[in-house]
Amino acid sequence: MAGILDSVNQRTQLVGQNRLELLLFKLNGRQRFGINVFKVKEVLQCPRLTALPQRNAMITGVANIRGQTISIIDLSKAMGGRPIAQTENSFAIISEYNRSVQGFLVNSVERIINVNWESILPPPRGAGRFNYMTAVTEIDGELVEILDVEKILDEISPVSTRVNADIVEQVAHLKSQTQKPILIADDSSVARRQIQKAMETLGLECIVAENGKLALNKLREMAAAGPIEQQLSMVISDVEMPEMDGYTLTAEIRNDSGLKDLHVILHTSLSGVFNKALVEKVGANNFIAKFNPDELASAVKSAL
Repeated sequence: MAGILDSVNQRTQLVGQNRLELLLFKLNGRQRFGINVFKVKEVLQCPRLTALPQRNAMITGVANIRGQTISIIDLSKAMGGRPIAQTENSFAIISEYNRSVQGFLVNSVERIINVNWESILPPPRGAGRFNYMTAVTEIDGELVEILDVEKILDEISPVSTRVNADIVEQVAHLKSQTQKPILIADDSSVARRQIQKAMETLGLECIVAENGKLALNKLREMAAAGPIEQQLSMVISDVEMPEMDGYTLTAEIRNDSGLKDLHVILHTSLSGVFNKALVEKVGANNFIAKFNPDELASAVKSAL
C-alpha cells in the first residue's frame, strides 16, 4: 500500500489534457468512491489515534504523521453513514484541500485508475441536494461516486466568505465603470456558494455553470448574441469538473475568436507547482488556491 502513490510525480502530464487519475476506496459496504490522486499526499495503514476533548464528532482523533499533527475524519460518519468501527484494520488517506491537510479514515483502498474527464458525469438527476457526490463514473460496470470533499470539510469546519472592508470599498469605486457579471464554473455546490457570497459582498452579479462544458456552451451562446466583453467582466473557473476541466475550458476560450480576450481566473483546491506552470500553458490570467475570500476579491479587483 505504501507504494500506491510512488509515481504520483510522473502523473502531472495528465493535468491539462482533460484527464485525471482517481484513487478508489470503500467505506462500509460495496460502494466504491473516488478522490483525485493530485489531492492525495499519501495512503497508509491507519496510525494510532489520539482522541481530543471537544473535538468535532466526525473527527475520530488526531495522528502525528511525519512531524505534523493531522485530524483524521471518519468519512463514512461524515456522510451520514455508520462509523468505521475498527481503525486498526482501516486506512488513512492523507490529503490536501484548500491549503489544509487532513486524513480520511476509510475501510479499504483499492487502486488508481486513469480516466478522461469526458467520462466523469454530473450526479444523476434525483440524487437530491443532500448527497455528497460531485460527479460519478463507471468502472468495471459499477458506478463510482466521486466525493464533494469541499462540502464535507465545510460542514465540519465552515469557511468564512467575508471580504476585507477595504477591498469592498475599492471595488465599489471600480464598479461604476463595470456592472457586467462574472461567470462562475464549479461543480461543487459549496465552492459555488462561497464564491457567490464573496462576489455579492463586492456587489457583483454572478452567472453560474456547474461544469466546464456547460460554461463553454453558455459563453458561446452569449458571444453569438453580441460582443462577450460587453456582457461579462471575467470567468472564475474550478480546475476539476465533470465533462470538461478548467484547463481545457481556458484553452477553448483562448482558441475561440469571440471569447479569447476574456479574463480567466483558475480557482482550485488542487495544490502543486504543476498547476501554476499550466496557468501560462493554457492562457489563464491568474491562479488562486481555494478558498481565501480576500485573495479572490483582490484578484477580481485587479481584473476590473
